[in-house]
Amino acid sequence: MKNTIYYFLLVLFVFNLSVVFGQVGINTTSPDASSALDITSASKGVLLPGLTTLERNAIINAANGLLIYNTDTGEFQFNSSTTTTPFWEAFNSTPTVTASPGESVKYSNTDVATNVNQDTAINLPVFGAVNWNDNTSLYTVNTTAHTLTINETGRYRLVINSSLFTNSNENRLAPQMRITVNGVQVGTFGSTGYIRINNGHQESSLHINEVLELTIGDVIAVDIAGEAERVWLI
Repeated sequence: MKNTIYYFLLVLFVFNLSVVFGQVGINTTSPDASSALDITSASKGVLLPGLTTLERNAIINAANGLLIYNTDTGEFQFNSSTTTTPFWEAFNSTPTVTASPGESVKYSNTDVATNVNQDTAINLPVFGAVNWNDNTSLYTVNTTAHTLTINETGRYRLVINSSLFTNSNENRLAPQMRITVNGVQVGTFGSTGYIRINNGHQESSLHINEVLELTIGDVIAVDIAGEAERVWLI
């Protein structure tokens, strides 16, 4: 009787090890060696969690690579950033409903009085005069908050060129700017090096050129910050 009990416990122990350390196969006895999970079916698919944008944004510490299906936008999205600052991207670009290739909008600033070189980042006041807008349905601009809200999901190219000047000679100022999506900084930095009146260095420029997958409701802005001296757009 003792031998029988001992053998039974040994079998259970070995079985548990195979579950913990082996691949998991559903409807298959030979899961692929490169997979942690191998699901086989000739008539059914895999249904991932479907979340609204609000439900997605409420996920706490979303892991890098976490995958969901956004029921608001009708697309699979994954977190391509960190747990503290998640950025949700679609797997593939979703063509906009009304856009055609080459359509664009250009804004020129009319605010030359705001100091854009502050300790705390502010939205760059770039939405002043409209030079042209090929499709007014793609985005909505808030000229007070200096933001642009996306109205149609798709792939967008954002080009920001800002010319700066200062009348301060106290420091070597180095303002930087970066695109934000829903308040989260994304993409590359634009940096001036340094700028000051001394030796004719009072003017400089910042440049960003980014292509982003954006979804309906995304709010776009351009953050700018630096040392707390006086720098203006020109």
